[in-house]
Amino acid sequence: MTNVRNVPKLRFPEFRDAGEWETDLLGSNKVSKFISERVALEQLNQDTYVSTENLLPDYAGVTRASKLPPSGSFTRYKKGDVLVSNIRPYLKKVWSADKEGASSNDVVVIRSGEKATSIFLTFILKNDLFINYVMTGAKGVKMPRGDISSMKEYPVAFPTGDEQQKIADCLASLDELIALEAQKLDTLKTHKKGLMQQLFPAEGETLPKLRFPEFRDAGEWDIKTLSELAENLDNRRIPVTESDRVKGAIPYYGASGIVDYIHDFIFDEELLCISEDGANLVARSTPIAFSISGKTWVNNHAHVLKFERRCVQKIVEDYLNSISLEDYLTGMAQPKLNRAMLDTIPVPIPRDECEQQKVADCLSSLDDLIDAQSQKLDALKVHKKGLMQQLFPSMEAEV
Repeated sequence: MTNVRNVPKLRFPEFRDAGEWETDLLGSNKVSKFISERVALEQLNQDTYVSTENLLPDYAGVTRASKLPPSGSFTRYKKGDVLVSNIRPYLKKVWSADKEGASSNDVVVIRSGEKATSIFLTFILKNDLFINYVMTGAKGVKMPRGDISSMKEYPVAFPTGDEQQKIADCLASLDELIALEAQKLDTLKTHKKGLMQQLFPAEGETLPKLRFPEFRDAGEWDIKTLSELAENLDNRRIPVTESDRVKGAIPYYGASGIVDYIHDFIFDEELLCISEDGANLVARSTPIAFSISGKTWVNNHAHVLKFERRCVQKIVEDYLNSISLEDYLTGMAQPKLNRAMLDTIPVPIPRDECEQQKVADCLSSLDDLIDAQSQKLDALKVHKKGLMQQLFPSMEAEV
């Protein structure tokens, strides 16, 4: 005999004898309402307009709209509604509205129903289980779109209002902690960016604004091209199609980092990779310069440079990631940084090797702080994910 016992594994003491949770479908009036109220274009403004473009991934909220659409009609949302991006649902763009406004047609507006509070509904939808369910019914490959009819069939379990509030308060406090740690991470990254603007000479100059005391009389920095600073090892790269790769433990690198893991290597040393092509050369959503070490394999989408001194490699890596390279790119649809242009990129370098090491050490120490904060933030997100798995029933049948 198969039955479902809708009780979470972890429950607050005062609710342990409260019995099973009630169940229904997301589209039922008890749980939620899918909003279809329309708003005219004239009522939009950039502070309250929400589209798939300004919803942030990983449940991170929303930013101010960069522009308004030229035409169309839109869905009204109210404070407490949950907005879900219906384009590429795997990006986890879900936001609990803290104001009134309007959204594009690619955003689903869901309002709490008769028995589910708005904050509890938020955590039902800001949940990987819900996202995974939506993806199973999504249509399209390159730009998958969630199916609203299927979305309404999502099974939901919910307790009494008091227990809903207790769970929501617990998760909301954890969200506040995650937001605080994310803000600390952003602050560290902003600090490093500002410090680099002081540690490196401005364009057209040869002296930095900020210098370590022992090097203030050390004279001007040199401006050297990448071809002068490093040996190019592009001729040793070997692309391998996915079907020909033999799986293993050795990282296989492409334009933006690790693409796969394979069984063999072509490099076994400390090197700097620089993206050769791809939209990220303009978008810069991930670093375009990244260090690799040990046994590795690199395909033909990343340039490979070898430096005599590790500190010079560090300076070059951080400098390239901090500046625009658009003047060195070719191609419109597919930006490309070819070898000839790469070789000509100028980089400011201290003449004194001790100053080179000092600058590199300073940048590395900041990276260590950023990495530690990033790990702390990731650990909190993993903790929350695990906690949600305990606080909500699995809705799976037990035999």
